[in-house]
Amino acid sequence: MDLPISKLPEFLPGWVWLVGAGPGDPGLLTLHAVNALQQADIVVYDALVGQEILALAADGTELIYAGKRGGKPSAVQRDISLRLVELAKAGKRVCRLKGGDPFVFGRGGEEALTLVEHGVRFRIVPGISAGIGGLAYAGIPVTHRNTNHSVTFLTGHDADGVVPDAIDWASVAKGSPVIVLYMAMKHAHLIAEKLIAAGRLPDEPIAFVCNATTDAMQVYETTLGRIGDLDALGLTPPAIVVLGEVVKLRSALDWLGAMEGRILRKDPLGNRQISKSA
Repeated sequence: MDLPISKLPEFLPGWVWLVGAGPGDPGLLTLHAVNALQQADIVVYDALVGQEILALAADGTELIYAGKRGGKPSAVQRDISLRLVELAKAGKRVCRLKGGDPFVFGRGGEEALTLVEHGVRFRIVPGISAGIGGLAYAGIPVTHRNTNHSVTFLTGHDADGVVPDAIDWASVAKGSPVIVLYMAMKHAHLIAEKLIAAGRLPDEPIAFVCNATTDAMQVYETTLGRIGDLDALGLTPPAIVVLGEVVKLRSALDWLGAMEGRILRKDPLGNRQISKSA
């Protein structure tokens, strides 16, 4: 595959490139990411990296699965990190391919620190995070000047698979007009209870975007107090959850739906303005 930019970096033997694969649509890969796939000897990839993206690797590239999924048998993070070291020390060009962005709930920082510890050279290739790109494909902007001037990104579970105790849910509920949650499906009801108890209104709009940017994408809109039985609805991870008034904008900005005939609403916020005109 010929890239339109000729001065992309050379992938040298003994290096590890930590590469973000984006939320799923291969078209959202960066040129640096495709360049890495084309030059790598080995691609160590996560569960959320699709086959269409892996197919961009050069012929003969070794593909090593290192997926980590909640509730399923997964590789130990330390073992993955040390495997990257081992491969690099053997003189391989190692592409560590991670869904979304390596530094957004992707443990890229942990792996990079292990490389530093063992003297392995590395490059970081950022990717589009699902919490931004995935919501954009659903027609939900994470910021809009008539709804919010800030957004908070959270993870729905910690390293032990439970709702993180380190998060000050009361402060988040009071101070974050829009909350974007990664890996929150399993504990969605508990998180909703915590946010309502801290003052969020039960009728606040919330959306679940599953398999974002792919052909299997599903979007479920409801309210915080009426999440319902997600399993019965056929919703399964991976999913991004977004809470806040921006969810209402989907009725006007669902561009994928419009391509299939959906009539977009012209005034989704009811002509409400919270910001001064420029």
